[in-house]
Amino acid sequence: MSEPVVRRTQAGHVVGLSHTPALRHSPIAKALSLCGVLSMLMLASAPLQAASDEGSKFSITSAKAPHSLLLDVASLGKRLVTVGDRGHILYSDDNGASWVQAKVPTKQMLTAVFFIDDSHGWAVGHDAQILASTDGGATWVKQFEDLEREEGAPFLDVWFKDRNNGFVVGAYGALLETTDGGANWVDIGDRMGNEDLYHLNAIVEVKDSGLFVVGEQGVMFRSPDWGQTWETLEGPYEGSLFGALGTDEAGAILVYGLRGHLFRSADFGTTWQAISLNTANNGPLEFGLADGNRLADGSIVVVGHGGTVLKSTDNGRNFSVTNRADRLSLAGVAAMENGNLILVGQGGVHTAAPTGADLGQQ
Repeated sequence: MSEPVVRRTQAGHVVGLSHTPALRHSPIAKALSLCGVLSMLMLASAPLQAASDEGSKFSITSAKAPHSLLLDVASLGKRLVTVGDRGHILYSDDNGASWVQAKVPTKQMLTAVFFIDDSHGWAVGHDAQILASTDGGATWVKQFEDLEREEGAPFLDVWFKDRNNGFVVGAYGALLETTDGGANWVDIGDRMGNEDLYHLNAIVEVKDSGLFVVGEQGVMFRSPDWGQTWETLEGPYEGSLFGALGTDEAGAILVYGLRGHLFRSADFGTTWQAISLNTANNGPLEFGLADGNRLADGSIVVVGHGGTVLKSTDNGRNFSVTNRADRLSLAGVAAMENGNLILVGQGGVHTAAPTGADLGQQ
């Protein structure tokens, strides 16, 4: 058996990591869920060489950044923050009418962003990087990276319970925990029964129940004690699940992934119901689903391939289906104060009506 590799955070703190797994050719999460073009971007992404010029370590400022590939978006009340390719992080304080590019200490693709309040947030991405912000996403510092993970393997999702306690999941079974706001990150993958090191694509909170993780080949794990112990579940689907979302009801959760598969559980993942999704021509939805969000009005929106936007007003029991005319694949969704949606993915940021349709074309 190989020896565990020891890493250090940016501040020099020692972090013990799990044994290095064998390389495996399989999908690498959220960006892969979009389309073949994005798949190539993810697989081709490699660690950047260190440069002597300090400025070269930061994401390049570009007027085209709002139109580049973006993979997640978060709403902080009046502010929106989105992350994506080449280390781009942008924020808007005017309902998405204009975007400011943040100063970001990486050029690697960022896959997910999470804010616990209007100031404190974290973003994760390739080279197993974790970034943090204390000013609402305007500036960022690098808390952690691991250049030795396979193929520049990315972290794929991040969730925090409060300013101190949080978790990150990612490729090859990555599961890290912090109890001090990210000053130290510890690998806790051995708490999960993920012996095949399946990619972990999403981690979410389920109301009054605990944490839930989904990933490659339909793997599911739940933790009723908020990350201290994990139980492996028998899922309803053997294809990859790219996202999960808790609802406003205790114990209720949605999971979704390849070819429009969407399932709902009312008992924290013990039993599942398949949700039927039909397009305007009454055919079954075949597009993969990448991400979702629970909006301030209680509605749920899920987005994915081919401009797919699903919306539910009954805690995920039924969904309307909209396929946007541009057919651009979507990776993230958030709501503006006026009820309209901010969609991100191919082509960058898109402003849409509450149904997901282009404004004025409902």
